[in-house]
Amino acid sequence: MARVKVEICVPDNHVAAILTALESAGAGQIGRYDRVTSFWQTGGTWRPMPGAEPFDGEIGTLMQGTEMRVESECEMSAVPQVLKAVRAAHPYEEPIIRFIPLYQPTDVEP
Repeated sequence: MARVKVEICVPDNHVAAILTALESAGAGQIGRYDRVTSFWQTGGTWRPMPGAEPFDGEIGTLMQGTEMRVESECEMSAVPQVLKAVRAAHPYEEPIIRFIPLYQPTDVEP
């Protein structure tokens, strides 16, 4: 089955909501484990343009701050549900949610 890695950038005080959303949509299951995720603090910049409704920042002002990067995995078939759940739990107007195909070799000997 084809799997993808899910990458999400989110404010640190919203990580728990994102983890719950991922789990509810079927992400984070690997073998006999669930809620398998990684997260760490990262930094970035953004500038809200006219018409934007920023979670943080002011229109036209270059902002810089920290947030958390959350990573997990899911089956390709779960992508629509995962995307919908993460968007519903995410506070940003334009959240960064990436789905990256994973290569999983099947004929490799230990």
